[in-house]
Amino acid sequence: MQKRHSDSEQYFNEQATATRRYIYPFIDSRFPISENITVAEIGCGAGGDLLPFLEAGCTAYGIDIDANAINLAHKFYARREENSRLTLIANDIFDINPPSLPSFDLIIMRDVLEHIHNHKRFVTHLSRFLKPDGVVFMAFPPFSMPFGGHQQMCRNKIASVIPYYHLLPRRLYAGILRLFGESEGRIEGLLEIKDTRIHLWKFHRMIAESDFEILAERLYLINPNYEVKFGLKPRRLPAILNIPRVREFFITTCYELLGKK
Repeated sequence: MQKRHSDSEQYFNEQATATRRYIYPFIDSRFPISENITVAEIGCGAGGDLLPFLEAGCTAYGIDIDANAINLAHKFYARREENSRLTLIANDIFDINPPSLPSFDLIIMRDVLEHIHNHKRFVTHLSRFLKPDGVVFMAFPPFSMPFGGHQQMCRNKIASVIPYYHLLPRRLYAGILRLFGESEGRIEGLLEIKDTRIHLWKFHRMIAESDFEILAERLYLINPNYEVKFGLKPRRLPAILNIPRVREFFITTCYELLGKK
């Protein structure tokens, strides 16, 4: 596990920086952002991704199932003037009745989809929170990419830097994690990601069968997040690797902008 995963303030700042540099412009190029926009982030964590939108004058809602993360968000925003335009909710999105919230112009989800069970049910539920002309931004790593199992979260330094071994059969993968001394709780969490995995081809098929359509897509060989984390310059997936199924092993994140059909 790297320091940023345990230093919540550093992680908050890294999220805000990456969103400000890359996610915000990607959305704004197809869906102009203004102070009239109401934005919600599902799986907001401590709320770093929402800061650039609040700075732009938007009204924002942060929703997360983890009450501790929402408490951190309250702490980070308590002394910011943007706090007056921010509502934070600790709840499971499936337990929220859409009429209890305003309809949103923009919904963002960053590195959340791969943690959700029953993706089709989620996408159907999500559409009920969105205005007819609103958009949804999703960023997620395909499961087959080098660290698609989130093994970088391992406590053991070796276990946290080995790529692709999350693709091994479930029992073998769990056994290797135990050999590295990972706790049963962490192993259970990593196996859950294996269970809820999302692939780009699966995502495309799911969206085609839903009420949404893809308005814009950007595939990265080097995730923009890696710039603030590791000093690596973002790089889009080169055409030579953009082959269905094959690209799943090289894409480190997908940027997807969705609108209602």
